[in-house]
Amino acid sequence: MEIPFARSGRSSVGIEWELAFVDKDSGDLRQVARTVLDALRPADGGEHPHVRQELLLNTVEIVSGVCDTVGAAGRDLERAIDDVRAVADPLRAELMGSGTHPFGRWAQQKVTDKQRYATLIDRTQWWGRQMLIYGVHVHVGIEDRRKVLPILRAVLTCFAHLQSLSASSPFWGGKDTGYASNRALMFQQLPTAGLPFQFETWRQLEGYVGDMVHTGVIDQFDEVRWDIRPSPRFGTLEMRICDGATNLTEVTALAALQHCLVEHFSTMLDEGRTLPTMPPWFVQENKWRSARYGMDAIVILNAAGDEELVTDAVARLLRELEPVAERLGCSTELDAVRTILKRGASYQRQRAVARRNAGELDAVVTSLVAEMRAGHPL
Repeated sequence: MEIPFARSGRSSVGIEWELAFVDKDSGDLRQVARTVLDALRPADGGEHPHVRQELLLNTVEIVSGVCDTVGAAGRDLERAIDDVRAVADPLRAELMGSGTHPFGRWAQQKVTDKQRYATLIDRTQWWGRQMLIYGVHVHVGIEDRRKVLPILRAVLTCFAHLQSLSASSPFWGGKDTGYASNRALMFQQLPTAGLPFQFETWRQLEGYVGDMVHTGVIDQFDEVRWDIRPSPRFGTLEMRICDGATNLTEVTALAALQHCLVEHFSTMLDEGRTLPTMPPWFVQENKWRSARYGMDAIVILNAAGDEELVTDAVARLLRELEPVAERLGCSTELDAVRTILKRGASYQRQRAVARRNAGELDAVVTSLVAEMRAGHPL
């Protein structure tokens, strides 16, 4: 099955941010996405260019355009959020960013009336209905299809860095799961979700997709829901590792880190250097460790099995990427990753709020809404 890869500008960037609607008074989830989307519909009857529907009616996806810098993508997101708030505020619905809602009940959520979602739920049943989760996806343009899979494999060596920094889903159904990112392990229960196969050639990827289509597992490529995947339609590498972020500053910080990683590995290929790789069993272990322990994870660094505290590994990686960030115009956004290292990831802040409020998770929702309003960690 031939899969053409669209032309895109090298290291162009786009961001997709899934957000929940919560009730201003109770903090519980609100099923108002359709109302908001209808109100934002342009006069020509199309969709808002930067606000999209998602699986559940409590969710919208805020998307940037194709941008040259992370800062420009962030400004797209900010304008779209303002548009959504203009409709949601009179409904007494707040926007909340997080990997999961602290006490939301999956059985009470309504699915968007669209055939692709109905098909997904019909096939996946109990697991599909439980996908009460939110993420941040970052697309980075790659100008040559031959680079896509080598860069994908290289980014996997930093998987735990990204998941630990973004972890924001410690609670599920009103309980502390003991995990920093419960979302990461929930989402991989879906067919074709989870870690990608580490294919060596594009032909192998085409063979995989052909097999999946032939046997009825998928109907089209975008039903391959890997944590990192090529996006042939856009000519990008799409990184879907991160939990939903609570504020715009962290969204752009995490996007800058991913933007720099792709450009860094692309430059290495241009220079004829060998990209780092890691055996699948190490990548799988790193995913579990970072989901479980977050910023306290001891992660595997390389094929030799060397290990290091993830926060130390991130600090070292940031120093290495500083020249790349200067080239890409995202030094300020990349530097904000250091704020996460200093002040803690969202899952840590959420647990701190719960401790200060005798375990009351409505206080956690209040803090998440406040961070969303402020645009930075509190």
